[in-house]
Amino acid sequence: MSTTRPYSPGDRGPESEAAVADAPAERASGTPAARQVRRLSLNGASGIVPLARDYTREALHAWGWLPAESADRRAAAEDVLLVVSELVTNACLHAEGPDELRLSSDGKVLRIEVSDRGTGQPAPRTPHRAGRPGGHGMFIVQRLCLDWGVVRNPGAAGKTVWAEVGAPA
Repeated sequence: MSTTRPYSPGDRGPESEAAVADAPAERASGTPAARQVRRLSLNGASGIVPLARDYTREALHAWGWLPAESADRRAAAEDVLLVVSELVTNACLHAEGPDELRLSSDGKVLRIEVSDRGTGQPAPRTPHRAGRPGGHGMFIVQRLCLDWGVVRNPGAAGKTVWAEVGAPA
C-alpha cells in the first residue's frame, strides 16, 4: 500500500455542487492532461451506496467502459462498482459516513477516492478467513485494485481512501 499523491481540500468542489462532470486535470506545467474527473457530494445524502454506484456507472458509460462488449471490459466495470460499494460502505460503517466520491481516469487507470471525517485507518483483515463475518471490504479492495492507500487531510479531520483499477484492454 502506498500513497501516490496528497489529497488537498482544494480538490473538492463546493458543498452545494453535486457533481463536476469530466473536468480535465492540469499538469504541473499548467497544460490540460487527458484525465477526466467527476465528483459527487455524499454529505447528508440518503441511499448513499446505490447513489455512488449509479453515479459511477454513469461515469463508466461516459468514459467508454460501458456498455461492455467483451467479458474483460464487463468484469473491469463490475470490479469498479464493487470497489466503490466497499469504500463507501466502509466510510458509512467506520467513519461517520462519506463526504465525497471522486472518480478520475486517464484512460489507463481509474482512481476512486472516498473522503470522510473519520480518524480510523482501514486495513484488510489478516489473516483473511472467508467464513468469518465482517472485515472483508478492504480485503476485496486490495484484491481487485492495482494499488490503494489512505491520505490524511492536512490541517483538518478526516481522510481520503483511494484505490486504483486498471482500464480493460
